[in-house]
Amino acid sequence: MHAKFSPEELAFQAEVRNFLSTHFTPELAARIHEPSTFKEATIEWQKLLDNQGWAANGWPVEHGGCPWTATQKYIYSSELAAAGAPDVMPMGIKMVAPVLYSYGSDEQKARFLPITKRSDIWWCQGYSEPGAGSDLAALKTRAVLDGDHYVVSGSKIWTTYAQYADWMFCLVKTATEGRAQQSISFLLIDMKSAGISVSPIISIDGDHHLNEVHLDNVRVPVENRIGDENKGWEYAKALLNYERTALSGVAYCKRMVRDIEQLMQGSHSGFGLSSSDDIKARLADIEIDLMALEYLELSVLNKLDKGKAPGMESSLLKLVGTELQQALQKLRWDVTGGFAGVTEPGTTGIAPSEYLTQSHQIRREYMFGRAATIYGGSNEVQKNIIAKVGLGL
Repeated sequence: MHAKFSPEELAFQAEVRNFLSTHFTPELAARIHEPSTFKEATIEWQKLLDNQGWAANGWPVEHGGCPWTATQKYIYSSELAAAGAPDVMPMGIKMVAPVLYSYGSDEQKARFLPITKRSDIWWCQGYSEPGAGSDLAALKTRAVLDGDHYVVSGSKIWTTYAQYADWMFCLVKTATEGRAQQSISFLLIDMKSAGISVSPIISIDGDHHLNEVHLDNVRVPVENRIGDENKGWEYAKALLNYERTALSGVAYCKRMVRDIEQLMQGSHSGFGLSSSDDIKARLADIEIDLMALEYLELSVLNKLDKGKAPGMESSLLKLVGTELQQALQKLRWDVTGGFAGVTEPGTTGIAPSEYLTQSHQIRREYMFGRAATIYGGSNEVQKNIIAKVGLGL
């Protein structure tokens, strides 16, 4: 790896910037942030990326991915964050797709990969349950074989955007004996199937991201099982490694650093906190850790370039990355000072203004960000993985 971009990499950076300035318009950004148009606008954006050939940039070329280097992937994610543009929804292209092209049958690849890449299908993840979150092996959702179908019953929780989903990739129990990890299968379930209901969970930021999904004798064709029966734990672990790599949030953190610096230079800096030595020292400490995390992410991307799957490094990325995200969210809230506690502008007798609206969004992002160290496998679990796999303890 090197610290400076080559002329070819600088040309690629310019190409990405030009695309974003042309296609990620303020109108599209506003529609993505509006709940009533979120799904439609997100799909529109992802189709623009796919038309450019960039949506599935992490996939192998033979399945429609980009022949990008680790540096190009880094440039791309950095430019997205700098422009405030979202990446693709991860559940399809970044999570279930690697399982499909790594372990799926030829028929499953042909059926699902093209429509996932084009964003013609919206996926949700059926992993966590009311009694099995970070302890994923303790899941209780059962799938009983009945002819050429499984009959699935149980509940999944914290299912992001299940209210929009067409399909769910789901972990189920298909055996009652042996080790828990050897009794799990990986199913693809049509969300229009009879017996599925979705209950909304309104999170602390006031938005509807999350859901509980109930499955009552849902019939799932055996052909929708990925790989072998009772081998789902292996496929689930592979998926989580890809998910955790994506959760590092380096580009997001770099954008937050720039946001904080702009707030500190503005005329609405709360009660002077932004000029305090404590704020400056906290920001400097975070930037040092962020630089180290950035180089770790580049090394993992380098590993992926060589056809290797992410390993224990994914847990390091997830652990440090989510802690930095939370530290930056807290610091940004502190910089806004007395404005940080403002609820929705215009609902409490406070006249809306650009700054109050921004402070409201900062508060909501801080609140939802408390979950970052839990989802994708809690950070306590990541420490155990690092200790066991990385340190041999």
